[in-house]
Amino acid sequence: MIKRMLGFIAVCGGLAAGGALQAHHSVSGTYDVRKQGEVKGVVSTIRLTNPHGMMAIDVKNKDGSITHWIMSTGSATTLARLGLLTKDGPNYIKVGDTVTAMFYPTRNGRPLGFLTSIKMADGHVVQVASGTRP
Repeated sequence: MIKRMLGFIAVCGGLAAGGALQAHHSVSGTYDVRKQGEVKGVVSTIRLTNPHGMMAIDVKNKDGSITHWIMSTGSATTLARLGLLTKDGPNYIKVGDTVTAMFYPTRNGRPLGFLTSIKMADGHVVQVASGTRP
């Protein structure tokens, strides 16, 4: 009887965790993929790690104040393949670089986004997420 009960608990736990993991990876659950946002600013933080990276961009507003935008990215593996992680990569980004970020905005209007592409200072655009437009 105890083995059955433990087995039942394990199965329920697995089903519950599976739903949570699937929800975690839903871009359209948090971000409005029908809209495209764009901000230009200075990169203040980069954390390109697995399973998802993060890039913070400080954007100067018309009144002179700064808005600190947080952009989620894909995996470090994907970003490395794009040349974003290595200093000799063609698309290397470092803190202090001025970039234009194209992103899916959050549904709640906060200064957060899912990064789709980056326009570098020299003008070339790097697609960060597949299936997106620059």
